[in-house]
Amino acid sequence: MIKVGIIDDEILAREVLEDYCSKIDNLEVVLSTGNPLEFINFTQQNDLDLIFLDIEMPELNGIEILRSMIKQPKVILTTAYSEYALESYNYGVVDYLLKPIKIERFLKAINKVSASILTEPTKANGGEELQIKHDGVPINISLKSIMYIQSFGNYLKIFTDPRMYLISETLVNISDQLSESFQRTHKSYIANLDRVTKASRTHLLIEDNKVPVSAMYKVIVAKKLEALAK
Repeated sequence: MIKVGIIDDEILAREVLEDYCSKIDNLEVVLSTGNPLEFINFTQQNDLDLIFLDIEMPELNGIEILRSMIKQPKVILTTAYSEYALESYNYGVVDYLLKPIKIERFLKAINKVSASILTEPTKANGGEELQIKHDGVPINISLKSIMYIQSFGNYLKIFTDPRMYLISETLVNISDQLSESFQRTHKSYIANLDRVTKASRTHLLIEDNKVPVSAMYKVIVAKKLEALAK
């Protein structure tokens, strides 16, 4: 069963998607809301396989929500505006549906999602290690040893206790292997919140390293730090 979340501030748009999903045997809508903050809080405690995400919403738009998520499910964007399509694909979006959404186009998008889920590799090591290729050699890095990850052009710098690794990868792609303690803090940084020793509105301190926190992420970072402290 594919667990589905719908986030759209238009009630009629949500109802259309709920109706379409009800016609597909392997889809189960577990969340349908027009409140971005409710959605973010839900995803921190629950797993989703697929989300239908509107772009134009109050408080946070769809792109901002995507930027805030460390572990992203499959995403189908739903909007009346086509100009966001290019940026959205930087976040691993599976498809892009223009409103009003026709059932034929909906089914085509669902087929793409189902195919990608079926072909997705199973995570190894019980989610306790990050698998990368360094200098062409596959290696595993303990997640607990990672302090933070920094985007560096077309590469990532992975800062661990013993050393730094430079690999050819994106933050979006690597996030699938990270645990719940990791959080995007900036468009170019992911931090291991379990390793944070001090926090302010503008940065986190991990060992002697300062990791920036942008205005986009400061609320969710603060909430996750508070939750981890309990």
